[in-house]
Parts: sequence; C-alpha cells; structure tokens
Amino acid sequence: MKLSVRAVFAISMALKLALGATFTNPVLWEDLADLDIFRVNNTYYYSASNMHYSPGAPILSSSDLVNWQYIGHAVPTLSFGSKYDMSRGTTAYVKGIYASTMRYRASNKTWYWYGCIEYGVTYVFTAPAVTGPWTQKAKTSTCYYDAGLLIDDNDTMYVAYGNTQMSVAQLSADGLSQVNTQVVYNTPSSIGVLEGSRMYKINGAYYIFSTKPANGQYVLRSTSGPFGPYTVKELLLNLGSPIPNGGIPHQGGLVQTSGGSWYYMAFVDSYPGGRVPVLAPISWGSDGFPVLQTVNGAWGTSYTAPLTLSPTSHTGTDSFSGTSLGPQWEWNHNPDTSKFSVNNGLTLYTATVTSDLYQARNTLSHRILGPTSSGTIVLNFGGMADGDRAGLAMLRDTSAWIGLRKDGSSIKLSMWSGLTMTSTWVTASTGSEAASATISGTRVWLRIYADIHVGSGKQAQFYYSTDGQSFTQMGTLTLNNAWNFFPGYRYAMFNFATKALGGSVQISSFTVDSPGLTNMRNAEELDSLGVQRVPHHILASTRMATTRSVCRQVD
Repeated sequence: MKLSVRAVFAISMALKLALGATFTNPVLWEDLADLDIFRVNNTYYYSASNMHYSPGAPILSSSDLVNWQYIGHAVPTLSFGSKYDMSRGTTAYVKGIYASTMRYRASNKTWYWYGCIEYGVTYVFTAPAVTGPWTQKAKTSTCYYDAGLLIDDNDTMYVAYGNTQMSVAQLSADGLSQVNTQVVYNTPSSIGVLEGSRMYKINGAYYIFSTKPANGQYVLRSTSGPFGPYTVKELLLNLGSPIPNGGIPHQGGLVQTSGGSWYYMAFVDSYPGGRVPVLAPISWGSDGFPVLQTVNGAWGTSYTAPLTLSPTSHTGTDSFSGTSLGPQWEWNHNPDTSKFSVNNGLTLYTATVTSDLYQARNTLSHRILGPTSSGTIVLNFGGMADGDRAGLAMLRDTSAWIGLRKDGSSIKLSMWSGLTMTSTWVTASTGSEAASATISGTRVWLRIYADIHVGSGKQAQFYYSTDGQSFTQMGTLTLNNAWNFFPGYRYAMFNFATKALGGSVQISSFTVDSPGLTNMRNAEELDSLGVQRVPHHILASTRMATTRSVCRQVD
C-alpha cells in the first residue's frame, strides 16, 4: 500500500505528538498578568488582570495548556466610579482589575469571578456560561486582595487573600457574602512580603500558593482544614528565567490535567511588553509539597508538551465583520457606546474634545504579540471634521502615534511623539508633531512595528502607505521598559476632536503580523530569509484567532 505525501506527513506529525512534542516558553508572548488557571472537564481556563482597560478580566481557553484563545471577559463594564468613564477629566489609569480569581461551580452550573477594586471593595460577578452574560451580583466591604477562590469537595466556597497577613474567608452558600474570615498565616521577616494567593485542596490537604514579588513563590500547606495551621515551603526563589533578560517567574497557579499530571503557570516581567505566561511541570515530594521541574537550575525554555498540541495563531486580520468586537479587544477606560459601531468595519465617532490622547474616550487597544510584531490598520478618513485627530498609537505612559490631522479643510499625515505621564498617571505632556506629510484621497494604511524584546532601548517604528504595498517610515519611539505602569505597550486606534464632536473615521481592518513587517521586511523578504510564517490555514482571518466554537459551554 502506498501512502500519499500528505498522509505520511499527517502520520509523522501524530507520532511526533504521541512521542513527546515540546513547547517553548513563554507559551503566549502577550501581556496577561496575575493569572488564575483551572480546568473544567477537558478545557482549561485562564483569567487575567487588565487594570483600566474595558471590558475587564479577560478570559482565555485552551485544550492543551500551551495554545490559548481569547473567549470573553468576566467584567463587561468597569462600573466602579465615574473616573472609569473619564468623566470631567478624571481617569483611572493603573487602577481597576488587579489580581482576581475565577472558578466554575458545578452544583449550580455557575461561573464566579471575585476581584477587589482599589483596595476597598470586592465585587462578585457571575455567569451561566464562561462567555456570559456576566452580571454583577454582589459586593462586599472586605477587600479580598489578590484573591484565590476554592470550591471545596463539599461545595463550600473559600477565598484566600491578603498581603503578608494571609487570611481565609468562608463564603455563604450562594457565594455572594462572607460567613467569617480568619488570619491563617503571618509572613515572617525572613521571607518578606507574600501575596497573590491561589487556594487548592489536594489529597485532603489545603494549599495556598503565594508569591514573593517579584522573585519567589511559596506554598502554605494545612492538613487540619482551610483555616490552618499552615506550614510554609519555598517553591522557587531567584530562579533563572526562560526569557532572555526577563524577570523571575512568579505569581501564578497550579492546574492538573485530566491525565493526572500537574503544571504551574506563572508570569514573567518582560517589559516593555508586559507580563507574559510561562509553564512548567510539577511533581510532589514525600512531604506533600510541590516540586518545580527545572532545567539546568532554571525555569526551562522548553518542556515536553503536557497534552496533544492544537496549534493556534494570534496573527491575522480582523475585518470587524458582524456587529460586535471580538474578545481580544479592550477600550482604554469604558467607551461611550453611542460613539462607535461595528458592521463590516469599525466606525469611531469622536467622543471627546481634547488635545490629550490620554483623555480621549473610545481608544481601542490590542495587546502586542512579542517578541516583535506589527499592527496595521486601514483607515478611511473621509468623515473627519475640522480639528479631528485619528490614527494608530503605541500606548503606555510614554506614547506616540501616527495618523491624520484635519485643520480647516486641510488634512495631513502626522507622527506625534513625546506623550508622557507623571508617576501618578496624569498627563505630563501631550507631545508635539515630530514629522508630517501631505496626503490625498480618503484612505491610508498605518503600521507600527514593535520590538518588545525585554530591556531598554527597544523601539517602535511608524509607517504609512497610500496603496497598502509600499510603506514609508515616519518616525520612531524608544519604548519605556520600567514596570511601574504595569500593563505593557499596546496598539491603540483612536479618533478624538480638538474643536467639536461630529467627525468619524472607519477602520476597515486591523492586522497583526509576527515577525513584524516593516518597510524593509515585507513578506517576500521574510520568505527569502527563510523566516517561517504562520500558514494561512491557521490564521483566523476574522476575530484574530478568537474562539467562538473551540470553547464548549459547560452545562
């Protein structure tokens, strides 16, 4: 019997997976910090923080712990005060969704999310399915700081939380209020600060995973019940990073595969790109504590894959089909929903009169895919009004943008740089024009190439094209790699007015390529250099590889 080349390839790939394919860290080079990870049936779920971006608390799913897809958000709107709407000049930068926790409760077929906002109030959101609809069900004056939710095998719900003084709260039967809370561990000075709790019950013992920011991970263990007493053991401290020049993996969670294997997912500080997830196997010592599998004394750059891999891609083109945005998109603060529409393209109407991009509502952001990528939009600007500014930005506490300026009847291309914030996240400078060019017609391609390898001196390059083929560079931005702002750089599409509302632009598509495309590094050159690009059949040409069908709902 003769086999076709295609059949031989398929068989060889299947054998490779069966015999131990490997994965490389980070499993996803995107800013997805403060992760909580768990399994329901054969699907794995990942909840992350996203600060002031809306909707809040992004959710991803996976069938193999390595390939992840965005499926939704647990917090549809940041309903925590008017500053989250940029009301009257107020903003909520570096506030909002911090380390939170999410779980599925089988007894009532309900998904729960808990998060403390601004160190004061804990909000509870629930949903009948992981993709929603999510609704706020309760809030409590107790701040479950860096919370970790446990649904015990008797269906009792507990939350571990705290900073240095670690507490466990027992929740009411419906999970919406607190029955009692108790301090279970005071961190000794020999360890220092512990936070970032994740709570588990494994083989009858209770565990609280806690991080020492930002260089260690410790485990508390109790065989006497959820309220202790607990003993402590170091899981890792000052461990070598799997990302060149990256930080030390920390603050994550445990997950068990359906086959019984255990893994630890953590994040690595990788600025200017943000905090990105890494994965490593876990074994269990004779003392009942977990043991991290290292490679040459460090977190491995690669390991044997935990499950049969199902490759996905976060590159591709979103043409904004349908009538809603995909779950990979997040607004800078809450949007004015009357000032945008999605219908075979994204229309952004001016929502704010300002000269400050940091104050402009309805700026739509997308995480950068590292270590290098490019974001390209096709912008139709025929609807701009006098005084409007629209384009594509590299958005963080030090920012720049490329786009269009309309002044009177004149429209020109502009590269705007020098936008900065103070250490309290208010605008220090609205920047100035660094370069400009004339343009005719009503359509332009705008591209930003981003190098977010870890470290200082990395740059973003800004390009434009009038035909989508030949791109002209129009400036650069040296990226700020300080951690203090927390979220990493993002691509951001904007349209704001400096004089009066009424103008609009349409963005017909947004494309992410990785490796990133620049004027000199087009697709043909990458091919000639032997750079392997993602095959077209893997690309999700709409919704940027988000899953509507991959994530099965739990009945």
